[in-house]
Amino acid sequence: MITLTFYGHACFVLKSDNTALLFDPFFTGNPVNTTKATEVECSYILVSHGHGDHLGDTVDIAKRTGATVIATAELAALVGQQDCANISMHLGGKRAFDFGYVRITPAFHGAGIPGGHAAGFIVNFFGKTIYFAGDTALFGDMALLGRLEKIDYALLPIGDNYTMGPDDAVEAVKLLNPRAVVPMHYNTWPLIAQSPEDFKEKVENLNIPVHIMHPGQSFEL
Repeated sequence: MITLTFYGHACFVLKSDNTALLFDPFFTGNPVNTTKATEVECSYILVSHGHGDHLGDTVDIAKRTGATVIATAELAALVGQQDCANISMHLGGKRAFDFGYVRITPAFHGAGIPGGHAAGFIVNFFGKTIYFAGDTALFGDMALLGRLEKIDYALLPIGDNYTMGPDDAVEAVKLLNPRAVVPMHYNTWPLIAQSPEDFKEKVENLNIPVHIMHPGQSFEL
């Protein structure tokens, strides 16, 4: 059984048996989170970029759990300087893991660290393919990602202002053609307040289901 758990903003855990992937672990200071960073267990931590609401509690969790951080080279080097196990990848790279593979995708956003790049991840996790877009604008090569991978679940930001908003995210769905969609990166603060229900209605008009998740909620993929 594979489960996806949402912890608010852009923080998720993808889990099967004893293998758990934690994405963008923003727990401390996350106003919508209901879980403490000390309560989360994981095998790997995937960090999309260096902004505080995404890098978050990475170092503390990695040191406590022994999890390996997967990130672009500059970000991997940064956490490595703090004695965290890490695997360095970069945009366009793909690497095999015991659970499947990780492909690093572009994300059009600030890196949050000098010389870095914002990124997303396409993860094949025990046969399910999940696209975690990270913080990104809409970009045309999402169509290429949709051709390269048969995406089961696309985790897409809809908050606007810092990322694509709901209407652009609907266009992203058209390009990616995933089996289902999970909105993220909205309603954490008033500046990125959105209606996920409106987004859901527009996407489901394309005959693609949308799972609106609340912090602490899980569902089986």
